[in-house]
Amino acid sequence: MTTRLDDARRWFAEDLRVSCNVRSQAVIDAFAAVPRERFLGPPPWTVRTSFEPGAYSPDGADPSLVYHNVPIALDLARDLYNGQPGLIARWLEDLAITPGSRVLHVGAGTGYFTAVLGELVGPSGRVWAVEVDEALAARAAANVADWPWIHVTRGDGVSGLPAPVDVVLIHAGATHVLDAWLDPIADGGRMLVPLTGAMPAMGAHLGKGMMLLATRAGHDWRTRVYSMVAIYSLVGARDDAMNAALGQAMMTGALTKTTRLRRDAHERTETCIVHGAVCLSA
Repeated sequence: MTTRLDDARRWFAEDLRVSCNVRSQAVIDAFAAVPRERFLGPPPWTVRTSFEPGAYSPDGADPSLVYHNVPIALDLARDLYNGQPGLIARWLEDLAITPGSRVLHVGAGTGYFTAVLGELVGPSGRVWAVEVDEALAARAAANVADWPWIHVTRGDGVSGLPAPVDVVLIHAGATHVLDAWLDPIADGGRMLVPLTGAMPAMGAHLGKGMMLLATRAGHDWRTRVYSMVAIYSLVGARDDAMNAALGQAMMTGALTKTTRLRRDAHERTETCIVHGAVCLSA
């Protein structure tokens, strides 16, 4: 027998299908299965909407309030939110995660989207989640206890990462792609990362940019750059020179012409869009 909250979660998931054009039934079912309120802390919950300059707290403590496509504050003082579910649902659809997959999730927060990943891979899969904030990592580990195939650790998202994996989701903004994220990915595997430039007006911890989806094919890496995003920055993956180069590539529109990653040592050529140790290339 379903409960009122079960019905609210299913309505929420089906609404993501319509309002965010999420076509994957597996993604819809995963969002319908995970109790979001468990990952948010006690009510009342502070919600950010598209129509207010700040945030507001809905009246009451009804858990069904959280089943809307809105960010909800985890730490308002730090401007830290459990992100907009529809956006992450599209990311997960793009990653095409199947049962049995091995997934690395960098930037777990309190574990809500990690649990959704756990639903996608199922008991035959594995999710390794990494969170740099000690308190958030502890909360995430407790929150995902019902998914024993999820393992949460505190870490910087750069060192000590598991291998091999099929999917890497970097859930924070970087100025460049790290070898540490590519090295563990098995042939045919995928990585999704927000490439973001610093936006001083948004605060030192936030950046704005675009999503990079990379797929490994042997020694080649095919890419697609798409979808604007504003997100918390990943401290271990920020570099001033790469920030400037990335900003220039976004401003001119060249970034969207990226079709591959180059990991070989080479001099900058006319096909290099953002040249670095891992080069974004046309």
